Amino acid sequence: MSSYSVTEPSGRQKWFAGILVVVYAVITLLPLLWIIGTGFKSPEDAIAYPPKMVFQPTVEGYVNLFTTRTRVPEDQLKALGEPATWYDKLVRKEGVVITGASRFAERFCNSVIIGFGSTVLCITLGTAAAYAFSRFKVPLKDDLLFFILSTRMMPPIAVAIPIFLMFRSLGLSDTHAGMILLYTAVNLSLSVWLLKGFIDEIPIEYEEAALIDGYTRFQAFYKVVLPQAVTGIASTAIFCLIFAWNEYAFAVLLTSGNAQTAPPFIPTIIGVSGQDWPAVAAGATIFLVPVMVFTILLRKHLLRGITFGAVRK
Repeated sequence: MSSYSVTEPSGRQKWFAGILVVVYAVITLLPLLWIIGTGFKSPEDAIAYPPKMVFQPTVEGYVNLFTTRTRVPEDQLKALGEPATWYDKLVRKEGVVITGASRFAERFCNSVIIGFGSTVLCITLGTAAAYAFSRFKVPLKDDLLFFILSTRMMPPIAVAIPIFLMFRSLGLSDTHAGMILLYTAVNLSLSVWLLKGFIDEIPIEYEEAALIDGYTRFQAFYKVVLPQAVTGIASTAIFCLIFAWNEYAFAVLLTSGNAQTAPPFIPTIIGVSGQDWPAVAAGATIFLVPVMVFTILLRKHLLRGITFGAVRK
């Protein structure tokens, strides 16, 4: 009789699992690939019905994303002479001329500043609070932790009007500092709870040994706890960044110009003849890149963070 292992999958099970993973990956990536492809379509191909699977690629959508254009009569178009650049030549085919740069680059930079700024602040405060809850005898610890968690249960948009009035009184409306503080406040409860779980898994004996060797409490935290909590910090940072990066409702309500992020701006991209879907798709594609790169760079920590503490020795 051949031996059978309850832990090691058979060859058939591995093949079946592999097929499921491939099918799931294709289904998951299909919308993303469609958005990327739409960014390289012409406006006519983007709205064609039935949808075009094979088309002539063009970067017109990306040109329209970063520029503002206007339609001019044919006689004025001829009076302008030959186009000076390749992108001028590209838009001239549609009977329009470039009048200046769009504000997408500015909105994208606002997303970077606010998204990563709030993530750094949230991780810094969350790590300190999680360490305190994990290592010290905090009065009413359970009640405080439940209160922190309850702030996450409430939909953020439910307090949009009070926050709007408060920001207007404090002069924080349409400012980078206001949006960073707001996203930090919303994400802090998630950060504290996730990081407390990671720090709880780090044996306190390591810190006690460091204290015996002459380390201060801060030195023990900085040199012993933090290096072992990197996995949890990286995982938490990804979740906090994704929320701050994709947040739409507060960005629409509390920003309009100086601090407006990309999510409220991208849907408003209008071409000379209506909604410019290739430019919208191009903006969405570029908007995905920073979070995708950040997640890929920390993917090992993310995988370890999700499974951290699942198996005890």
